[in-house]
Amino acid sequence: MEYISLLMFVVVCAVLLLGYPVAFVLAGTAIVFAGVGSALGIFDASFLNAFPSRLYGIMNNQILLAVPLFIFMGAMLEKSKIAENLLNSMAIVFGKFRGGLAISVILVGMLLAASTGIVGATVVTMGLLSLPTMIKHGYDTKFSTGLICATGTLGQIIPPSIALVLLADVLSSAYQKAQLSMGIFSPKTMSVGDLFAGAVIPGLILVGLYITYCLLLAVFKPSAVPSIKTEQLLTPEQLEKGVFTTVIKALFPPILLMSVVLGSILMGFATTTEAAGVGAMGAIILAAMQKQLSIENIKQVTQSTVKITSMVFMILVGANLFSLVFRGYGGEELVQQLFTNMPGGVIGATLIVMLVIFVLGFILDFIEITFVVIPIVAPILLAMGLDPVWLGIMIAVNLQTSFLTPPFGFSLFYLRGVAPKSIKTTEIYKGVVPFILIQIFLLIALSIWPSLITWLPDVVYG
Repeated sequence: MEYISLLMFVVVCAVLLLGYPVAFVLAGTAIVFAGVGSALGIFDASFLNAFPSRLYGIMNNQILLAVPLFIFMGAMLEKSKIAENLLNSMAIVFGKFRGGLAISVILVGMLLAASTGIVGATVVTMGLLSLPTMIKHGYDTKFSTGLICATGTLGQIIPPSIALVLLADVLSSAYQKAQLSMGIFSPKTMSVGDLFAGAVIPGLILVGLYITYCLLLAVFKPSAVPSIKTEQLLTPEQLEKGVFTTVIKALFPPILLMSVVLGSILMGFATTTEAAGVGAMGAIILAAMQKQLSIENIKQVTQSTVKITSMVFMILVGANLFSLVFRGYGGEELVQQLFTNMPGGVIGATLIVMLVIFVLGFILDFIEITFVVIPIVAPILLAMGLDPVWLGIMIAVNLQTSFLTPPFGFSLFYLRGVAPKSIKTTEIYKGVVPFILIQIFLLIALSIWPSLITWLPDVVYG
């Protein structure tokens, strides 16, 4: 009967391809399989008795309070035109060099990804802001679209990221469960701060590799990344104030906000939820400074926050119900047996999990994968001796690569939706290939040198 649990997973993927909402697909599939199984006498309905306590656990989870606050912060920064001002300021600084505008897009994308943490929001924003500017100034279309798709996925790995907050919460539970299964009854814990610290170096390496690729293009294919006249980006008012004043005014506030939010978490001055509250308040202050704190903007930001937060928590509720029925059919034991008997031991099991997550990234968003797949596979891998922080960052980078990969990558669809019709879909596909290779290179490097992930958390938290 345990193979019915795998059938459940197949049914979920099939129904999702029909376009139904994820949360209701997860919950609905679980209820149907539980009802039919109970009627046939092959499922113990008492497993569902744990569902109310799981819901209470979600409501009582302090870490998850950070989710709506980070979403609010990102939405407020987006609506207040801070990203637009940042891009113009960076372009003023770097645009006179070949590839300078591309480097500006990478750096702004990094800051925007850190503030929103949502791939779709970053890709759409950067697509609307930077793609017309890059095309206007003679940048290669394939390179421009690939760069925007790649920088948009940085929200998976650059802290403080919603993806990392959710992943840390799930991995923390999986880590404790793994230790209990090993007979360790005073288990160690893993916090959001651990995962944030583990993401810093890989995130910076990835940004550095993107910039290196731009510089190599500037040397070997200069026509693809021409220099621009920065005066074209300045308004008469900005020219009067001076370049330095304009750049500092645009750069300093958002960089200070990101530093305060992330620094307070890493240094232990604030919990993740407290830092998220500071970030949300800071975003309001920045919007007021930019004179963008209108009633209409506040309305749009709060509505966007409620919609995205509701989606996240509805998926979490559906995933909890799905995992209960999955466990009731013996799915966890089946997965554990498959991994234990797999050739190659922990390395073989990790490779298979990464491959499965990569493929599922074509169908499911990071939220569904985090809530549905990770709770099933993570306890088994962690019980086999993997470091939870290393595993979390590897999953994040893996999903980031999946979201870039043609023909089903989410990032490609988001950009296709806002890109001019004159840009062919094949051009977008070709443009992301170098960035996919860069991310695969990073995954290999993190596998060979896991200390790139684990060193900073060990230094900061011991």
